Amino acid sequence: MPSWIGPWEIAIVLVLALLIFGPRKLPDLGSSLGKSIRGFRKAMQEGTDEVKSALAEVNEAPDTKAEPAKAATAEPVATTAAAEPVVAATAEPGSAADQADKAE
Repeated sequence: MPSWIGPWEIAIVLVLALLIFGPRKLPDLGSSLGKSIRGFRKAMQEGTDEVKSALAEVNEAPDTKAEPAKAATAEPVATTAAAEPVVAATAEPGSAADQADKAE
């Protein structure tokens, strides 16, 4: 089954639109649809222009080197054995904490 719309399908849609909206309203609908499409295209073009200008600014910016990180002082780190999960005291029935308790 082809995915494109043929001339018969377009004719059926136009006849239905004519019957639904009438001959007086169709030109207004067509012009508002055209304005909407032009506005969308303009917005898309402005968005791509902004992205291109931002990329150009990033590419033209001089490379700034960050200061080297200071050496960390050697401090002992306290380690614990296996920590047990902390469960909230106000766990609601059906919550993840309640289900974890039931699984044990």
